[in-house]
Amino acid sequence: MPPPSVLRLFSLAVDATGLRAEFPVLDRLAYLNAGTDGPLAARAARAATEVLEREVEEGRAQAHFARRKELTEELRAAYATALGCEATDIAVTTCTTEGIAVTIGGLQLGRGDEILTSDEEHPGLLGALGAARALNGVEIREVPLPRIAEELGPRTRLVACSHIGWVSGLTAPAELAELEVPVLLDGAQGVGAVDVDVHALGCDAYAGAGQKWLCGPDGTGMLYVTERLRERLQVTRRGYGNLVDPNAGLDARPHPDARRFDSLALSAEALACALAATRVLESAGWSAVYERGRTLAARLAELLVEHGREPAPRGETTLVSFSSEDPEAERERLAEKGVILRNIPGRPWLRASVGAWNDDDDLDRLLRALST
Repeated sequence: MPPPSVLRLFSLAVDATGLRAEFPVLDRLAYLNAGTDGPLAARAARAATEVLEREVEEGRAQAHFARRKELTEELRAAYATALGCEATDIAVTTCTTEGIAVTIGGLQLGRGDEILTSDEEHPGLLGALGAARALNGVEIREVPLPRIAEELGPRTRLVACSHIGWVSGLTAPAELAELEVPVLLDGAQGVGAVDVDVHALGCDAYAGAGQKWLCGPDGTGMLYVTERLRERLQVTRRGYGNLVDPNAGLDARPHPDARRFDSLALSAEALACALAATRVLESAGWSAVYERGRTLAARLAELLVEHGREPAPRGETTLVSFSSEDPEAERERLAEKGVILRNIPGRPWLRASVGAWNDDDDLDRLLRALST
């Protein structure tokens, strides 16, 4: 009898076939790079094109701005569903990094304060941490991700780390939910890839990407912020959409909910594209999307061992990093063979990002390309 993992894949095969058909790139390539940018669905691209064509024909007057606001609220609700929270706790942003910067900058920490982070963070988080240190004198302390919940010090004011590490796919420890200090999670490799429940995670802020595992366009993302943390964060930028009454002049107040942190000007075509992309995944069934991605990734890790490649330590996630003697050169060679993944700068690894839209043929194509 086939092992359970194979049976699970078979049970989701019909959904996978329909899902793959949404992404034309999969007809040509073994696309294993959603950890950078997910594949773009044809219907998502059409949604963006329809908006632009309408703008060309009708101009951008009152109806355009009303539709942009409507799209923002629909996308906010879709992102809230993906994170398991209320829409009022979601800010619509341009990327993970923006949400991180809004949170760290809004806390306005200074000398004598410490932010605890891990030693395998993405530049998007490290950039904001570096700014806090350079501009405000905040001390940044790095520790291994599996131990981060145990390393709080008397001056720790914030824990900021990945929900799922971008390097290897390690998962932040569950003990973070028990901490009294605020926790900011970089969710770039979480939302859309695995089942995220921000309440179960116990985080105060969760910054995510729209263009990765949610398969939206570049320039989209979200920030979840609890009411407790919203009360502490300074709103350091205020634009039209962030204000209760934009016509109140200097006395205009920011919205009491997470809209106060919305990005200042997302385009209607980006919003429409991102919303349509979430609908593609939603129609396949979120549970099926999460289960299939994890199962395929675990299968790839097993197959890599059989083919003499050492996978990096990983959690039950959709990332599989594995050994390579010359990662950059091998990445280029694989691309020539129609296999798209990435190398990790400064590490002897290649990283495959395995989504529900992938199948066994994609994995076989990768393994064959590695062997030739």
